[in-house]
Amino acid sequence: MTSASSDLQRRTIRQPRLPRWAVGATAAGLVALAVLLFAFTGFAGTVDFIVVATLLLVLGVPAASWAVEGRRKATDRLASSATLVALVLTVLPLIFVVGYVVKRGLEAFNWTFLTSEDIAGPLAAGGGIAQAVIGTLQQVLIASVIAVPIGLLVAIYITEYGSNKFSTAVRFLVDVMTGIPSIVAGLFVLAFWVLGAHQSASGFAGAIALTIIELPIIVRASEEMLRLVPGALREASYALGIAKWKTILRVIVPAASTGITTGIMLGIARVIGETAPVLLVVGNNSFINWNAFKGNQASLPVYIFQHAQSSSNYDVDRAWAAALTLILVVVILYVSARLLTRRNRLVGW
Repeated sequence: MTSASSDLQRRTIRQPRLPRWAVGATAAGLVALAVLLFAFTGFAGTVDFIVVATLLLVLGVPAASWAVEGRRKATDRLASSATLVALVLTVLPLIFVVGYVVKRGLEAFNWTFLTSEDIAGPLAAGGGIAQAVIGTLQQVLIASVIAVPIGLLVAIYITEYGSNKFSTAVRFLVDVMTGIPSIVAGLFVLAFWVLGAHQSASGFAGAIALTIIELPIIVRASEEMLRLVPGALREASYALGIAKWKTILRVIVPAASTGITTGIMLGIARVIGETAPVLLVVGNNSFINWNAFKGNQASLPVYIFQHAQSSSNYDVDRAWAAALTLILVVVILYVSARLLTRRNRLVGW
């Protein structure tokens, strides 16, 4: 060991550190300072207190660290504090939204509500959303059956085969489709399928609109996941004499299956709550319509939209219960897909 490295090691060992109790005591003192500010000054309000206390903690602890530990450790503590605050700011709105939907939705949510049709009027309790649940599941299932294989094949082509101007154009087109408003997809299907092809409003028409929205999300997510697969896996497979198509099918796609599943579920979650395109080309129905290719069909987003703007408290309660049902459907689909992906990886798919 050289003298320079020994000197550096000695300086590192002797560098002062803030004990853990000092960090906690500093944080507690800063919170107490915020309490004093709000007690003896013009500051008021719970939200204002949280903001002021957070700023004091984010800036105060690194300042104490700077005085004792130096600039480098203080910068690290500042970055860690800012990251923690950003995490809390991201998670809190989600917690509040989900919590409020659960609180309001449980007032009218029960098994009868899930299994009966919408036969109750705005001035009566009861009724159900069976027709909306069935309609939403059918429309999203048809859209996913169309979008998932096409999106996955496009992502495979762009990643594994595309190295020319055509693949660049396809990637650009997918990026453009990602930013298309959902109402535009509904208007497109309305113009070319319902009006142009003289087809009636149906669940299938809504599924086409949802496919247009879901497809680019699946393509982009699958492309990114396929690019993350190490090149060594491809090279090892090719070295064993395995054909490229079989390498893609049995090595690359299973290695990226978890990420691809997440992308698919993001696409489904994106379209399952769409209201505008479904309202344009599907319409609504108070009774169950099992035929998604003929006649108006109910859906959860349209049900929520129509009942939430009602002046009846019963309709509003049913809208909150339908919103809770929509969240539960997404959670069930996501958990089922992840469990299926995990099982396929365990069996060596």
